[in-house]
Amino acid sequence: MSSDEFRRACGRFATGVAIAAVLDAQGTPHGLTVSSFTSVSLDPPLILICLGNAVTSIDVFRAASHFGLSVLREDQRAISDHFARKGYDRFDGIEWHRGETGAPLLRGVLAEMECAVRQRVKAGDHEIFIAEMIHGRVHKGEPLIYFGSRYRELGE
Repeated sequence: MSSDEFRRACGRFATGVAIAAVLDAQGTPHGLTVSSFTSVSLDPPLILICLGNAVTSIDVFRAASHFGLSVLREDQRAISDHFARKGYDRFDGIEWHRGETGAPLLRGVLAEMECAVRQRVKAGDHEIFIAEMIHGRVHKGEPLIYFGSRYRELGE
């Protein structure tokens, strides 16, 4: 199967959009847009995210014991695009705060999750981060959806 065929087939599965973020050793936040996020287990409460090995901040994520996950609302497409671009400080001009673990979380999102990394699994050109959600907050709103290589809203 070609990578284009694989991408098209996987693109038929609608996903939410989130920002995964960590702090480096100097306390500087690093983050990126992810759609490869899912729940794994209720007991303990495990989630996973997948990050490409070519991601510029992959080593910061590998070194971190915790990361933050901010689930975006339907009106936050600009934030998703902002964190998907390369070559600049992605947190510049973005409102964020440190959670209880110190993990960076965005303000005004649909949900905030602080996760403790429990396992990393190498898989092809990605690394799977399995983490336990240890703090979380849910806010009102509708999710930003990604389907068929574009953003969507519920009810489209």
